[in-house]
Amino acid sequence: MVRFADAAVRDWDFPRAVAGVALLLEHARERGVADDVVLSGSGLTAVELVAAVEVTAAQELRVVRNLRGRLGEVGPEVGRRYRASTFGVLGYALLASRTVHEAMDVALRFLDLSHTFAIPRVELDGQRVRIVVDGAGLPADVRRFLVERDAAAIRAVLAELARLPIRSAGDEAARVLSFDLAELDRPLAHSEPASLAACEAACRDVVGARRERSGFAGQVRVLVTQRLPVGAPTAAVAASLGMSERTVRRRLAADGTSYQHLLDEVRASMAEELLGTGRLSVEEVGLRLGYAEASSFIAAHRRWTGETPGARGRR
Repeated sequence: MVRFADAAVRDWDFPRAVAGVALLLEHARERGVADDVVLSGSGLTAVELVAAVEVTAAQELRVVRNLRGRLGEVGPEVGRRYRASTFGVLGYALLASRTVHEAMDVALRFLDLSHTFAIPRVELDGQRVRIVVDGAGLPADVRRFLVERDAAAIRAVLAELARLPIRSAGDEAARVLSFDLAELDRPLAHSEPASLAACEAACRDVVGARRERSGFAGQVRVLVTQRLPVGAPTAAVAASLGMSERTVRRRLAADGTSYQHLLDEVRASMAEELLGTGRLSVEEVGLRLGYAEASSFIAAHRRWTGETPGARGRR
């Protein structure tokens, strides 16, 4: 019996890799739309995107609205730009899968490592497999764009993996991609079972970390990370959320945390990562974390870990 994992997420409002916004920006550039126009109101700049790892769903939606406002319903054109590698470690897991069935199962289990807004579901209809890309619950003004982009992206990646003969039907509210049931057993050209196990483990690690910081605190954490080089001032993050600083603090308190706690958590995590590379000096790491003076970073690191960053780097 053919079985698929249920989609890992039910709602589109989760942090996502920056690559989705980067593709939107790339498409805009090729069509002659300036970066500042596409990024307007998102709280992001083209320079910040180079260093950013994640964006919030609200930030990507803002960019989608700006692009749609300038170029219209170009969702299919953007979706066709996607490749497995766009999804980072998830993409490598897809490529390493043994069959189409296994790749689809991996994609559904780690769906929140994709950039999708229209959460797909897989159905069996006789001898056909149906991938339903449903826009229910998406904002009405961008529903068509997102459904068509996400459906085109799924189709593009499946074509890359196995050149499946796929039919597409539906409307702006939902698209249905379908292919013969027998295609599920088609072997993939780049299958590497040993690599797949390692990629799945990496996916679990990344997904676990993201799911632990969901909700409002998770959004704030993403915005803090983006603004670390300038100190991540509360006012800047609050402005990106369209809130006052007081409201941000109140909502974080309701989530059982505080802005300072999240800032320290992000800095401590990134310090561990940056120092672990051995390529940056203590002063350089401190600057990337938003400290004007190395002494301030050293004091903070001692508070977080009980030791100086120099001691951490020597281990």
